[in-house]
Amino acid sequence: MSLSLEEGLRAGVNALGLGLSDEQIRLLLGYVALIQKWNKVYNLTALRDPADMLTHHLLDSLTAIAPLSRHTQGRAARVLDVGSGGGLPGVVLAICMPELNVSCVDTVAKKAAFVQQVAASLKLPNLRGIHARVESLTDPYQVICSRAFASLPDFVAWSRSALAEGGVWMAMKGKLPQDEMDALPNDVAVFHVEPLTVPGLDVERCMVWMRPNRV
Repeated sequence: MSLSLEEGLRAGVNALGLGLSDEQIRLLLGYVALIQKWNKVYNLTALRDPADMLTHHLLDSLTAIAPLSRHTQGRAARVLDVGSGGGLPGVVLAICMPELNVSCVDTVAKKAAFVQQVAASLKLPNLRGIHARVESLTDPYQVICSRAFASLPDFVAWSRSALAEGGVWMAMKGKLPQDEMDALPNDVAVFHVEPLTVPGLDVERCMVWMRPNRV
């Protein structure tokens, strides 16, 4: 099973045009193995089949790598993954973009603890789990991301205190959330929306980039 899982991951990575090293592939597979191992304890995902975890979790999160890389252009950046659960996409970002410093925040203590466990097990010094409500965070992050978290207005309202000067929000969504975009406050602008294609999944996905309006 693990061989076919690796083959599926490599095929997906190639389809996304990502130049990941063998070590990064190994870490991503190690992450899936940890989800499988600890799922019953931490209640991380409803998915039990590793093949489903590959497409719905890993490859889905990997679609964020190319857009985020274009944004950061290899520069170091602090990234906050809001409502991260078991670390999606935060752990994937930390593995694939080691120049990032990634914090995964979740209100469920067990899930934040699992991300800490992943960081220790996979030796990822640029990853940490935080058990907190995002509204309580005030450390500045250049990129605040979420995947299937809350509505866009709630996402920006709750995380605004953690957005660095000149920072952006990156929301991974299903089909284009036009109603949510229309409901954003006047001082938040959508500056880019891009469609995402998940290898092996016939679903609509997009990424919505937002930033505060410059007054």
